[in-house]
Amino acid sequence: MCYVKYMAATYDDNRSICKYVHSTSRGHEAIQIAAGLQLASHDCAAPYYRDEAMLLAMGWSPYELMLQLLAKADDPFSGGRTYYSHPANRGNNRPLIPHQSSATGMQVIPATGLAQGIKYIETQKLKEYPTTPVTLCSGGDGAMTEGEVSEALQFAVLKQLPIIYLVQDNDWGISVSSDEARAMDAYEYAAGFKGLNRMRVDGSDFILSWNAINNCIQFVRNQRKPILLHAKVPLLGHHTSGVRKEWYRSEEDLMKHAADDPFNKLEQYLIHSGLSKELITKINTEAKDYISSSFEKAKRAPEPESGSVMNHIFAESPVTDEQGSRTPYHVTEKTVMVDAALHAVDEILRQHPAALFYGQDVGRRLGGVFRQAATLAEKHGDERVFNTAIQEAYIIGSTAGLSAVGLKPIVEIQFADYIWPGITQLVTELSKSCYLSRGQFPVQSLIRIPIGAYGGGGPYHSGCIESSVLAVRGIKVCYPSNAADLKGLLKGAFYDPNPVVMFEHKGLYWSKVPGTEEAKTIEPDEDYIIPLGKGRVALHADEEMVDYGESVCIISYGMGIHWSLNAAKYYPGQVEVIDLRTLHPLDESLVLSTVKKHGKCIVLTEEPIENSFAQALAGKISSACFNKLDAPVCIIGSKPVPAIPLNMGLEKEILPNAELVAEHIGKLLRE
Repeated sequence: MCYVKYMAATYDDNRSICKYVHSTSRGHEAIQIAAGLQLASHDCAAPYYRDEAMLLAMGWSPYELMLQLLAKADDPFSGGRTYYSHPANRGNNRPLIPHQSSATGMQVIPATGLAQGIKYIETQKLKEYPTTPVTLCSGGDGAMTEGEVSEALQFAVLKQLPIIYLVQDNDWGISVSSDEARAMDAYEYAAGFKGLNRMRVDGSDFILSWNAINNCIQFVRNQRKPILLHAKVPLLGHHTSGVRKEWYRSEEDLMKHAADDPFNKLEQYLIHSGLSKELITKINTEAKDYISSSFEKAKRAPEPESGSVMNHIFAESPVTDEQGSRTPYHVTEKTVMVDAALHAVDEILRQHPAALFYGQDVGRRLGGVFRQAATLAEKHGDERVFNTAIQEAYIIGSTAGLSAVGLKPIVEIQFADYIWPGITQLVTELSKSCYLSRGQFPVQSLIRIPIGAYGGGGPYHSGCIESSVLAVRGIKVCYPSNAADLKGLLKGAFYDPNPVVMFEHKGLYWSKVPGTEEAKTIEPDEDYIIPLGKGRVALHADEEMVDYGESVCIISYGMGIHWSLNAAKYYPGQVEVIDLRTLHPLDESLVLSTVKKHGKCIVLTEEPIENSFAQALAGKISSACFNKLDAPVCIIGSKPVPAIPLNMGLEKEILPNAELVAEHIGKLLRE
């Protein structure tokens, strides 16, 4: 507690040096220290941005925390990439702490995913622990009004997960007081989740806090059930260094909180227990001097090297080359895409006990609304293949926790139009984890998403959203056009240690849309794997036509490949079609070399053109191939409407088609 007190004072006295935004734990330190001291090294923790005292109790030194405060190169958590008290730890004889963002409450889903993963490991007997592990998820009272928190609590109670939710309630959410923000506190809120055990504690009293944390840990270790601990604490510091308490809090409020100072309470307890005032003074003096010397040392620590800024965007994938047989000699019948995907996941689950598959309707009863998970639960069990509630945020965000404990989750969002509730988790928790943890916590997450328009799916079952997802850095994105590529890419994505979004066009699943027969292929062998970032020539132009300058290349993916192949029939030998297969990372070498060879290029997408991936790709091609182009790059896409209409005639009017593509091919060849 002495360290916490003098660290806060030092930071405030050196505001020009402590220039990066930070929060301190003053007022919260009793409950935090009680928690940090009692967690074991095989436990998991998800602290929040005010939990510096918890980190000190776990064993990190003030100097190590100050390195993160000052964004220094030797910051043990992120190397100067993220904020103070944002830990990431694997090993070091301390609890497992995956990366978490600063977004309030967003860590609750990944933390619940940690507990989900621990329970899975226990039930599947994948690992032996010294004692049964617990997960501690810490947060402030302001987080409890976030919708993601509700999703996490629902899942934890439903599955009876071994997790402690520690809610530190200081009555403030920046300048918003508790009576403005909520109808009830976290303890009262927890009563609405049947099966969630709950406790209250005065979090400013160290002895009471110690006992409460001990009770919670023992309960979860023994009962393997969730519990919420509501700790009432004062806020003695500022919200952050940039939002100071005197700006919005009254003198009366400040005095009220100061009366519950955990430091003073513990000091009085120690005096009443027989500790001399002289010894307490000595401890204070030594702590103050130690903090001062640690701060001076941290100031002198080296800054990060500028050349390191591009490191750890992705973890390295073990799959770098295409492997296995794409067209086994013993197979003669072609397979539809949906079956190729089903078989790929079946093979993965059979080979890898750490793999599991969940999402809406993928469980035993239905096996997916497109039957893409049919029979998987029967084969592999309901603990490995199961339904979730309508919880897109949980489906996506929980994979961060599962990945951190060594599992390999495959999840599904039922339709691309419904990804939006899960976007926050994708952006804040998954995409940045590898980069901000300096490679300690890449998130292995395979997110399958049916996409695209056909057959009157209407405005909320037909949208193409790949450009929005591609705008998120730190995510890989695939969009295959046929059964062989879907199977190979699912395997490649599964073995890739990074988050991968796999878009699967619904209109290609069974090749029911006229002109999509080529989506059916010979099914590759079980060992067939495609590395992400490798495109494919779906159709070659005749070399003679290329030599005469009478050829065009089309760059596309998904349904666009089939529009292209059908359009090419009008111009035999004059069209080369490149199937990107992976949109990020992009096979730039294949794209640019193809465009330079032909000099005429069409970029084809199912999305509207404006502000799209296709438009950006056309710009890249124009810049890199300017001297080789015979004409401006042609971009073809859907009409710019906000949604796909339900009426099939209107749907057809909006989408590109083979005839439209053929028309543009003709124009380019005549120019």
